[in-house]
Amino acid sequence: MLLLNPGPVTLTERVRQSLLQPDLCHREGEFFDLQEEARTRLVDIYKLDAAEWQAVLMTGSGTAAVESMIAGLVPENGKLLVIENGVYGERITQIASQYRIAHEALKHEWMQAPDLERIAARLDAGGFTHVAVIHHETTTGRLNDLQALAAVCRARGVRLLVDGVSSFAAESIDFADGSIAAVAATANKCLHGVPGASFVMVRREALKQAASRTYYLDIARLAKLQDQRNTPFTPSVHAYYALVEALRELADEGGWTARHARYAALAEQARAGLAALGIDSVLPPAESSVVLRAYRLPAGVSYVQLHDALKARGFVIYAGQGGLSAELFRISTMGNIHPADVERLLQGFAALTR
Repeated sequence: MLLLNPGPVTLTERVRQSLLQPDLCHREGEFFDLQEEARTRLVDIYKLDAAEWQAVLMTGSGTAAVESMIAGLVPENGKLLVIENGVYGERITQIASQYRIAHEALKHEWMQAPDLERIAARLDAGGFTHVAVIHHETTTGRLNDLQALAAVCRARGVRLLVDGVSSFAAESIDFADGSIAAVAATANKCLHGVPGASFVMVRREALKQAASRTYYLDIARLAKLQDQRNTPFTPSVHAYYALVEALRELADEGGWTARHARYAALAEQARAGLAALGIDSVLPPAESSVVLRAYRLPAGVSYVQLHDALKARGFVIYAGQGGLSAELFRISTMGNIHPADVERLLQGFAALTR
């Protein structure tokens, strides 16, 4: 069964076998060697300076990393502007509300790109210290223009908090831009690990003003202890095994740029093949991530019919969310997916749309 949903992914045998390594106590030196290798390799993906950036690991899904970032890096006297153009931007607003962080949400239609003029005007009027945005909004497959938004923030001295859960290690992120304070991500998407390990790439400078609104996900405490080869709680040890092996595999394959190229080729193969069958993509390729694309449901075919027929052929696709559930479906090409797999998928669609 090949997973074409946006995480968890179909594992390579190499990563799957890493889960069979010996049981390991999280207070032993061997675990801290594992933790440190993961942190070092994460910093190296985008060739970051370890004196300036730190990878803060935690046990939980990508949302745990996003929550840790938002709850910790907006200071007590800070104010957050959340850019919403999909489900995951709305989730950040819910997190900010739950922690009673001063914030406002700038809402867009789910099919709409962030309006930079509106964002600039709101920042000029509101006394904000931070902006939160989803890099790859998997609601529609849109890749929000991080570089353009960073320029708006940089011009106003506002720090940017990025949900990179579905883009880290596959899309370009300009960490050299001084406006970016942190990027939250996870092991079980573009890194091809397993669920249970997530992380925040954070500027060490940003940690100096961190708030302490949460206990388990306290990013400042996690960062301090991990720098000391320590951990406050019991991590998901086997998920860390898989993360390290996935990071080694990523490096062996040529790093994030090679993964981007691989995803781009697979995504275009799927897009062109579906277009030939009369199934249109929701967004043009130039506005989409290479990680996931959204498509219109074929005429007269419900998502349940499409899902079940493809599952019978060995593929798991993904539904639209919210009000889009009756209009579209989504296909991700993360994980151990190859051109021959996409060709078989297209054959399945052809059989269903005859």
